[in-house]
Amino acid sequence: MKPFTQPAPNRNRHPGARPTRLVSAAAALTILSACSAPPVQPPTPSVPLSAAFAQAGSAAAAVQVFDGAWWAGYGDPVLTALIEASLSANQDVAVALQRVAQARAGRDAAASRLWPTVGVQASASRSDSGLPQAVKQGMPDTRALRAGVDVAWEIDLAGGVRAARDAAQADAAAAAAGVQGARLLVASEVARQYFVLRSAEERLRIVQALAAAQRETATRVASRLREGEASAFDLDRARAEAGALDAQVPPLRTLAGTSQTRLAVLLGRNPSARVVDENAGFAWPAAREIGTGQPSELLRRRPDLIAAESRVAAETLRGAEARAQYWPKLFLSALFGREDLRLNALDLAPVHFSNVALAFAMPVFNAGRIDAGVRAQSARADEALLAWQKAVLVAVQEVEDSLLVRTQEAERATALASTVEHRRRALQRAQSLQREGQIDLLVLLDVQRSVLSSELTLADSRLQQVLADVQLYKALGGGLEPTRAGSAMTSFAERAFQ
Repeated sequence: MKPFTQPAPNRNRHPGARPTRLVSAAAALTILSACSAPPVQPPTPSVPLSAAFAQAGSAAAAVQVFDGAWWAGYGDPVLTALIEASLSANQDVAVALQRVAQARAGRDAAASRLWPTVGVQASASRSDSGLPQAVKQGMPDTRALRAGVDVAWEIDLAGGVRAARDAAQADAAAAAAGVQGARLLVASEVARQYFVLRSAEERLRIVQALAAAQRETATRVASRLREGEASAFDLDRARAEAGALDAQVPPLRTLAGTSQTRLAVLLGRNPSARVVDENAGFAWPAAREIGTGQPSELLRRRPDLIAAESRVAAETLRGAEARAQYWPKLFLSALFGREDLRLNALDLAPVHFSNVALAFAMPVFNAGRIDAGVRAQSARADEALLAWQKAVLVAVQEVEDSLLVRTQEAERATALASTVEHRRRALQRAQSLQREGQIDLLVLLDVQRSVLSSELTLADSRLQQVLADVQLYKALGGGLEPTRAGSAMTSFAERAFQ
């Protein structure tokens, strides 16, 4: 690499005589280097997507049903307050925002390589020989003051720096999508834990009510035993059933307690403090239609798919950066300044100086290092593409599964509600008949167990149905309003794949 150096101008040359052609060439190269890298091909799913979800039915239309704050559709002010508080206080969301800041700083650093670096330098020197004045005429004392501006620039002829800049921009887009993904995950998890808590409280009330009824039955049996109308076996069975019901209380209290602490962590609060008042009113939300749209719309709705697609763009662009190493590189350096010089006691006129160098470098032999780098980056790009294709399939699967669970749990809940109603009536009749002595205690206990089982199963079905709703909102990408960090999360991927 042999630099071309422009000689320093004569001391008597006027500083305004700097070559304008160099400035014009530098401006043209600046415009060339600032251009974006060529767009990359958009990824395609590994299999064609259907026009509609198989389990959607009539819900394929009206995607706007779940746009916005989807949790508000449940009509539960407590849930709404919890989710809105979590979106502003959750640590996972805060961590995701910091990743965005890091990615954007990396993007700015990569973009800075397209521009020249400019610095200033100054020096002062003095040389005093200490010789007699007559001798100093041949070896004068000197004092020099020198100041200048230096410029260095790698001109991006092959586009490698531009590709690196655009890859960093894709990383920033993926990080911004990660913020939306974190917010969606937090909102859905808060809703999930809230409904689990409410279900545990409901089942706890059911078990406690039946346990109280069973203890009352045991008391009546003990009274009849004293009168000789019941056996000790009947009393033991009644007390055993009451004890079995009491044994179901601690696990339900544990479930409710752990849901409270998980909610506290999601909200960024002290887990030792209660988040939800157990005495606050609650009613299970009524079933409603949720629009699903088309499977292809998931590619622009789900934050994880947007992030994965941005990673595909980033790795593809880094492949262009790796291939750019095959091509020549051009380096421009320049130094412009002024020097004040004194010889003995004589001040010379200030002079302006310049030094411009243009260097050319091209790889000739590197033992396959560039080839290996290109192959490795190509493999990383293929890996990112495969990860995106898998994520698309998983996203469609999650929507289909959620729709299926919703449909089947709705049918199950309808059948269970009818079963519970009939068994409650049967229990009332059995209690009346047992008091009249027309049936024995074993029959009554069997009826009580059937009522308990049916009511607990119905409560679980209601929980599973609403959890399927939450999972469906999550699988569809939710309806979150974009944050400042995530507002442009699709912009780069859309531009890169145009």
